[in-house]
Amino acid sequence: MVLTPRERIQAAEEAVRELKEALDGVGVVFPSLGVERVSAAGTYGLPLVDLGRCNLDTALRLAAVLHERAHP
Repeated sequence: MVLTPRERIQAAEEAVRELKEALDGVGVVFPSLGVERVSAAGTYGLPLVDLGRCNLDTALRLAAVLHERAHP
C-alpha cells in the first residue's frame, strides 16, 4: 500500500505524539521533537522523526531511563 503525502505526514505526526507522551511519562522532554517534513512529503521510504537537539540534562535523563529499562 502506498500512502499519500498527507497520510505519511499524519502517520509521522502520530508517531511523534506517541513518542512525546512516552518521554514525558519518564520526565524526558525533547523541545524540538517533530516530523522531518521533507522526508514525510515524499513517496519513497518512511518519514523521519527529528529528535532535534537537547541539553545535557535531557541527554542524561534519557540515558538514565534507558539504562534503568535495560537493567531493572
